[in-house]
Amino acid sequence: MGAIWFCLVAAMIAVYILLDGFDLGVGAIHLFVAKTSEERRQVIATIGPVWDGNEVWLLAAGGTLYFAFPSLYASALSGFYLPLMIVLWLLILRGTSIEFRNHLGGDVWIPMWDFLFCASSMLLTVFYGAALGNVVRGVPLDASGYFFEPLWTNWRLGNETGILDWYTVLVGVCALAALIMHGALWLQLKTAGEVHKRAGHLAAWAWWVVVVLTALVTYITFDVQTQVPANFFVWPWGFIFPLLAVGGLLGVRRNLARRHETNAFVASCAYLAGMLTSVVFGVYPMVLPGRDVAYSLTVDSAKAGEYGLTVGLAWWVVGMILAATYFSIVYKSFVGKVAAEPETRGQ
Repeated sequence: MGAIWFCLVAAMIAVYILLDGFDLGVGAIHLFVAKTSEERRQVIATIGPVWDGNEVWLLAAGGTLYFAFPSLYASALSGFYLPLMIVLWLLILRGTSIEFRNHLGGDVWIPMWDFLFCASSMLLTVFYGAALGNVVRGVPLDASGYFFEPLWTNWRLGNETGILDWYTVLVGVCALAALIMHGALWLQLKTAGEVHKRAGHLAAWAWWVVVVLTALVTYITFDVQTQVPANFFVWPWGFIFPLLAVGGLLGVRRNLARRHETNAFVASCAYLAGMLTSVVFGVYPMVLPGRDVAYSLTVDSAKAGEYGLTVGLAWWVVGMILAATYFSIVYKSFVGKVAAEPETRGQ
């Protein structure tokens, strides 16, 4: 049951990245693809009905993690306390900037909300990538299963690691480039006119950056975390995951050239899913690698009781059917291009 729940948590995180990833990307680029207030309203309208719903998957993944792997949840929540608080504040700031833009307007306030929306989206993406880098690199777990990391130390991959070092920042920058491409493809799919053209050009440029950073991060990861190449050597069928990522990247380029907007966005989803599943496959059976491998948290050492996991699986399936139905209805009603919403100024 532990392996099943490991895959389910990974799948929920992947769904969150695919869905909230495009609106994070939209936020990160909206100041660059939208030159006027009307165009910025159009950009925000492309995510308006779905951005807050997409974040439900983050809460659902966190709740599932707490249920299935309580030891991992306890260790990660204490060790990553500072960056988790930063992420929480960035999520609040991002949501506030979207909502307040229509309620507290004016020549001073609207540019500030636009800047905060862009900055918080960028920083969230980098921190998400850095968090993934921490999981791959390993954290300084001790015999009790707990650890603490400052925001940074000496930026090196030693035993005294920080949340941010050259490797985790590199992964964060790669994540930012990937979600910029993902968001630009979403904007190209949902808009027309000048915003559509600029988003397409930005996606094409971002593609090259993503290719270079993906190759670089992959090469370095094989040296940073030896469990990753070992797993691919033991279970060669796992190469299906990186092949999915490579196929997705090639699909993005091909469909951009042919102006197949929907296919290009789907290909971007395939790339992100392939990258995330490659990481999950690479670190298994560890759920939180330690710098000292002997102290790593594994699926077996971190999972909850078998009975609880078995019963919980039935309820999880019901909950996911309801969630999938809801999201299917929302996205079906949101098909097509969007126009700018009328500006509403607060009193």
